[in-house]
Amino acid sequence: MDAKSGTNTKTAKLSVGDQSWSFAVQEGTIGPAVIDIGKLYSQSGMFTYDPGFTSTASCESKITYIDGDEGVLLYRGYPIEQLAEHGDFLETCYLLLFGELPTAAQRADFQKRVTNHTMVHEQMSRFFQGFRRDAHPMSVMVGSVGALSAFYHDSTDITDPQQRLIASIRMIAKLPTLASMAYKYSIGQPFIYPKNDLDYASNFLRMCFAVPCEEYKVNPVLARAMDRIFILHADHEQNASTSTVRLAGSSGANPFACIAAGCACLWGPAHGGANEAALKMLSDIGHVDRIPEFIKRAKDKNDPFRLMGFGHRVYKHYDPRAKIMQKTCHEVLNELGIKDDPLLDVAMELERIALKDEYFIEKKLYPNIDFYSGITLKAMGFPTSMFTVLFAIARTVGWIAQWKEMIEDPQQKIGRPRQLYTGAAKRDYVPSSRRK
Repeated sequence: MDAKSGTNTKTAKLSVGDQSWSFAVQEGTIGPAVIDIGKLYSQSGMFTYDPGFTSTASCESKITYIDGDEGVLLYRGYPIEQLAEHGDFLETCYLLLFGELPTAAQRADFQKRVTNHTMVHEQMSRFFQGFRRDAHPMSVMVGSVGALSAFYHDSTDITDPQQRLIASIRMIAKLPTLASMAYKYSIGQPFIYPKNDLDYASNFLRMCFAVPCEEYKVNPVLARAMDRIFILHADHEQNASTSTVRLAGSSGANPFACIAAGCACLWGPAHGGANEAALKMLSDIGHVDRIPEFIKRAKDKNDPFRLMGFGHRVYKHYDPRAKIMQKTCHEVLNELGIKDDPLLDVAMELERIALKDEYFIEKKLYPNIDFYSGITLKAMGFPTSMFTVLFAIARTVGWIAQWKEMIEDPQQKIGRPRQLYTGAAKRDYVPSSRRK
């Protein structure tokens, strides 16, 4: 396949045998160009084969850009480092949804809108009673987020821009409330209502850790860490759960159902469960003295063991979110005075080795965001079963922004991937009496 320059456009030529076809090459603002093969089947009778869609652009988007080779993550053009250092989560939500950072007036209005939607319908409390007490919080989230469409009929018409906006704000506002309810339900404590005088992260921490019988004061260091975690996880381009939300949305499904689908996909251990897996690995290692044994296993190609929380499918350089999360992690540990936790001792020693060991450097197995976020969330008091739930809270705004962009895209079509069929060819039915 050769690319060649035309007068105003570039084209790519695909040759198979003595036949060839030309396709337009589209350039993005930054990043690789793409070959538009939308008419490949109609012209050639063939499909492309790309398991995992690793070389396929499924959509055009203006929201998030990743350069894995250089370790770059941009939300609407803004580096993640700047947003995490100087901004807050709701400001980031506004940016992802509307494309620009808010003015002071827009920020105040948006914050008020979100804050006024944090309560959920009172019947949701009884809805939770249908779950087993030992249900995983993510299973509760998948069910309860999908159930929002049964409570808020006035914001499910996807053709109405006002209803789309209301649904978007409702989900950003209500996901932390549902998440805290899932947590409280799992530990047998009463639900805590949100408080409108608290910021987004502080409100969530209070709903998770307060009890009715005593006053709860939010630690500002932990609230800032929680807010930063939300910013870092808010969007990550066309990952598995985001693609799931877009695919579900392409059928015209209501926004609550689409976000529930995103939650279901995120639950997978290869996606949102990675920080939980990283912490489990630290538990398996158990003590600093055992680290050399596990490092040796990690370097052995014949050993199935893999160090969780190191390296990234997209980032071939240091994960830019990990740098911020590393700093946040140490801030939380220092604030809480945690110095003698064996698990954290293992984590810190693994971090030291990974940043200096030639094997890790050569393989670019740097500690990733899941490594640091798992340690941080554990230190803050969250059980591992809640890690993916917290991820879902943060990612909700990214899912909504991507869903909203897809709905408003005139080129949008219902998703319909093709396949390479390798099953049986056509054959005739044989009555059971004649089968051998």
